[in-house]
Amino acid sequence: MYQDRTMTCRDCSEEFTFTAGEQEFFAEKGFQNEPTRCKTCRDAKKRASRSADREFTTVPCADCGQDARVPFVPTTDRPIYCSDCFAKTRDSF
Repeated sequence: MYQDRTMTCRDCSEEFTFTAGEQEFFAEKGFQNEPTRCKTCRDAKKRASRSADREFTTVPCADCGQDARVPFVPTTDRPIYCSDCFAKTRDSF
């Protein structure tokens, strides 16, 4: 059986608990490494990696013609939609 373990975050040096439930989840998923960061530092690292130097391209929406900002360089073989038109298109499936 798993037991709660106290660990030290490698970023902030604060102690955090690696719970028995989390250990069981890690084992079920086949994760080999234990967490080295507390939840606060893990979340901060995720946010930083998502927004790090992301470049956006502005293209006209294929439906309404308004500007749509996308985080990639689009190719000509697929339509690009603004947020509103994309939501309408997705809801129709």
